[in-house]
Amino acid sequence: MNRAQRRTGFSPSLPWVGGLKPALRLALFALVAALAQPALACAVCYGAPGDPMVKGMNNGIWVLLGLVAFVQLGFVAMFWSFWRRAREQRRFRESLRVIEGGSRR
Repeated sequence: MNRAQRRTGFSPSLPWVGGLKPALRLALFALVAALAQPALACAVCYGAPGDPMVKGMNNGIWVLLGLVAFVQLGFVAMFWSFWRRAREQRRFRESLRVIEGGSRR
């Protein structure tokens, strides 16, 4: 750590940038900003309704929604079968008669 870094407490990730004068730093930043490529949105982000990529994304959403619905229906079916089995078991237990008295010896 050199004297300037100790004084300012600033340790840049690019050591050569910290040693530049502020005007030169600003000029370097302006050059990088001017040469940067613009970020263009894809068809999905832009919202082109007829694009195959958008149709594929919509189909993927429907498949995932269908999968969630299928799993939820599976849980409903499982709990319904538990309820039906418990009802049948309760009816079976109620149909049994307990013999009162038994043998007296």
